[in-house]
Amino acid sequence: MLALPKRLFEHVFPRIVRPLHILWNQIIGFFFLVLAAVPIPSAVRSYRDPNGFPRLAMSVVFITIMAAFAISSFLRARKIART
Repeated sequence: MLALPKRLFEHVFPRIVRPLHILWNQIIGFFFLVLAAVPIPSAVRSYRDPNGFPRLAMSVVFITIMAAFAISSFLRARKIART
């Protein structure tokens, strides 16, 4: 009697968790993409300011890191979907 719920769990659980894992990675990727896009107006203003180089450099580093995390998360979601 105990074998039926165990077998059911073994068949149903992976089919539920895998799409949720893919969706989680896509949501995190979108979140990082939004975080990368937020400082773009500030970076443009810093570019036009003659004394704004330090702020521009920090903005570019932040945008690059957040965009890299977003791309990594989207690629991880794609990898999970292909397996």
